[in-house]
Amino acid sequence: MSSKSPLVTINAQLVAIAHTVCSSMAFVAAFILGYTLHFEKIVRNEYYGFPDEWFPSVSSTIGDRFPERSVFQILIALTSGPRFLLLFFNYITLFKPNSNLPKIALITGLVRTVSCGGWVYITSTDDHDWHDIFMISYIVLTLPWDVITTKLSSPSTKQYRKYTAYAFFSTLVPLIYLFIQHKVHKVPGSYSYYAYTEWALIIFDILFDAWSIIDYRDFHLEIRASKNNDDYFSLHFDVKTKLDKELEKSKSSTNLIPKQNAEFNSSYLQIAMNIINSYMFWSIFTSLFLCIWYFPLWFMGISGYELVIISSFSPVALMSQRVKDFAYNAPNKVRLLSIIFGIGAFMVPDPTIRLFFVSFGNAFAFISLSTDVALVGSTNSISAIRTYGTTFMLGLTLSSISKFAYWTNNPVWPILNEKTGGLNKIGLIVGLLCAWFSTIPKNFETFKRPQTIEIDNSWLTVAAGFGSFIFSLLAMLTDSSVIILWTWDGYPIKGPVPVPHGAITIAVMLFGIYFGLYNPKPFKIITFIGIVGSIVLYSLPGWFGYYGGLLYTFWLSFSGPICFEQLSQHYKVIPKVMIVSTIVATILTLMHVWVVAYAFVPGGPLLRERTDVVLGSSVFLLAFLMLKTKKMNDNLQVNRYMSKIGNFMIAMLFLSGIIAFNRFQYDVPKPYHPKSRLVTAGIWTIHFGLDNDMWASEYRMRDLIRDAELDIVGLLESDTERIIMGNRDLTQRIAEELDMYADFGPGPNKHTWGAALLSKFPILNSTHHLLPSPVGELAPAIHATLDMYGTLVDVVVFHSGQEEDVEDRRLQSLELQKIMGSSDRPMILLSYLVTVPLEGNYNTYVSEESGMHDIDPSDDDRWCEYILYKNLKRTGYARISRGSITDTELQVGKFVVPFPGEVDQSYSQEKVPEIWMNEDKRFPSMFYGEGVREHAFHVFTEPKYFI
Repeated sequence: MSSKSPLVTINAQLVAIAHTVCSSMAFVAAFILGYTLHFEKIVRNEYYGFPDEWFPSVSSTIGDRFPERSVFQILIALTSGPRFLLLFFNYITLFKPNSNLPKIALITGLVRTVSCGGWVYITSTDDHDWHDIFMISYIVLTLPWDVITTKLSSPSTKQYRKYTAYAFFSTLVPLIYLFIQHKVHKVPGSYSYYAYTEWALIIFDILFDAWSIIDYRDFHLEIRASKNNDDYFSLHFDVKTKLDKELEKSKSSTNLIPKQNAEFNSSYLQIAMNIINSYMFWSIFTSLFLCIWYFPLWFMGISGYELVIISSFSPVALMSQRVKDFAYNAPNKVRLLSIIFGIGAFMVPDPTIRLFFVSFGNAFAFISLSTDVALVGSTNSISAIRTYGTTFMLGLTLSSISKFAYWTNNPVWPILNEKTGGLNKIGLIVGLLCAWFSTIPKNFETFKRPQTIEIDNSWLTVAAGFGSFIFSLLAMLTDSSVIILWTWDGYPIKGPVPVPHGAITIAVMLFGIYFGLYNPKPFKIITFIGIVGSIVLYSLPGWFGYYGGLLYTFWLSFSGPICFEQLSQHYKVIPKVMIVSTIVATILTLMHVWVVAYAFVPGGPLLRERTDVVLGSSVFLLAFLMLKTKKMNDNLQVNRYMSKIGNFMIAMLFLSGIIAFNRFQYDVPKPYHPKSRLVTAGIWTIHFGLDNDMWASEYRMRDLIRDAELDIVGLLESDTERIIMGNRDLTQRIAEELDMYADFGPGPNKHTWGAALLSKFPILNSTHHLLPSPVGELAPAIHATLDMYGTLVDVVVFHSGQEEDVEDRRLQSLELQKIMGSSDRPMILLSYLVTVPLEGNYNTYVSEESGMHDIDPSDDDRWCEYILYKNLKRTGYARISRGSITDTELQVGKFVVPFPGEVDQSYSQEKVPEIWMNEDKRFPSMFYGEGVREHAFHVFTEPKYFI
């Protein structure tokens, strides 16, 4: 055998990948098994258990139970081989002549690895002291390891390692604070938040070493025979980077264009402006549907105003040579017009005129997008095209982050103003400045598109795929809560929640965008993974559905730069490409609305509850575009922008983490009148959080719920996690600011108008029901069990079908009767029944079979909202006017909860004067007379109190 022929060649990158995969899977597998098999056991600590604690620490997950402990230790043992090779390769790649730092790093790494084995194999259950000694040693040794490794790293990974190390050590601050809160102050829930930071340390630690995958991609270990004898071997290292080879090849290449006077996205300021331009595009585009929704909402059907959706077809104007010349020569002016109309619409009080302003803004926004794509595509610069696509995706991410910070409202939407938390004026000023000063490239130093690459000339395929891509982003990624609420299944919590897991969704978006720019070559594999992820998201609830959703999210984010590169190939015919794209996106959007609005739209039954068709169609069209792509072009010039764009991504990652940390609910909810064992319950149909004048109503809803001292409240018509409603979650702000637990109810993939439950009492269990609805809209219900002062009390929130669907309502009343009759515990029904008191279906709800009583049978003015109860002592009933928030009042009932084991079956219609009631059982006096903020007792001008 010739010594020149290697016996074995190993790409060192595989070692780094193996180390990352084994170490990650060890923790992931243990977490999944622990969460699935021993959830309540692993979240319990020395002071509290579920529901006060809901997230397990690392040590309890990996060391306390079988089989997760065994699985973890087996996988972490497999990590040891790649780990020691990693240390060896690091020493070689980081070696610097006349420097002791590589040796110190090697020694530190070896000792640190042994200490890792100490806390992994000696768990806190085995020996708490030695576990902590090894754990602390590991963390202490991480400091010199991270510092030296970062200092010696190549330019391609130094920035990434630096910010990962910053993230690791910054996380120690909340870690220590939360540990003190738990250990010293014994604050309920603090250990779960501590666990979040502990898991974050694991992620950052693995990520720090994972950057070696980049360092090692051109580093090979070759094993050769020594002296032509197979019995003796020597090591030979062949290190020649791909970049070196490409640069050598480029010396004889004629592909370079002489350097011009400008570069695209070459400065932090230009990147920031392009991201903000994209942010404004998404803010305007999403607000269009939200403003449209106001009109069919009040008309209870097609209103005619929906026609403004065709404003997205505005690229058709570019078919006119005059418009095209204006747009291509003055793209900043087109962008300015989109900001003036779209963002400035908040200054228009009239809903109709405001809608038209937004539609004009949307029209100019799509002309601007089409113009940008045409101008960037005409440069034939792959780096310009991909970086533009990346900043477009980062603008979407920034939009999602802003909604994460503002409780799922975009602060520059025209449904917000200064009174409702909007930042419209700031958004308008920033948008105008960025629109005016941002630049679009015309020519600069770049690699031309290689002529040997086959270009797909089917612009229809590209147009349809890009339209599906825009729809998918609009439907699923414009808010970090969407895929979480797709997997929401009630209490006990068996999956992610919007806070803090929304930050994880955003992080996956950022990672997908990064890898789509950095290395788009495995796009076919990623496409297959994305398809599988979408199927899992649609099919499964809880954590597994969410994991599928994250794969789907990664694919959509990864696809951004690739879609724009494919789109730019047709820059000469961009108007017709974008027209078809917007038509496809609009059709999918209408289908997305039809699946739930089928009772109010023409041809609705064809798409009734067919989210599978809508999701499947969008996935198919985008996947077809991705799989039709022949080959991705190499372009080393993109690397020049990676560091700057990467810094923006890291900043967004940190920002989302800070927002999640800031939105944690640290305080345990407490009822208003615990001494009297009083519960005040309310039912309110909130009309999707848009008031009579098309302003967001969460602020005023929150204030009324607080002033009425509601301990529990059912919210109906509350599912706004849809395109047409802005992908909002009305429960988040109210629950967080009033310190309440929240059950969103059936998720947006369950095709209802929504039913939600907010509670000051712990929700021990909740089941979501879809009651029989063979003809009309689906009737959602929540059947929850709450811990009220130690007594288990059932609460049912229910929205019946429409008046026109008589048989639906009859079947629903029978099903709800069974649900209410299935429990002997005290129960409260907070409902929308669509019936006359004492007649028809009323006698099914209030019956011996259900065991329920009407809170006030003498109130004959009701048609929709009812409060029923059993085995509780009723003490009061009131109806509070809605003001201009919605079209339905707030009904409120007061009850005294019996002690555990007691049952209060007394029932009396005798009304007593308010003066006879204890003060803490009375309704707030602010609602007498004219009331406050247009809220007053009405129908009967004072509350009713009962013996």
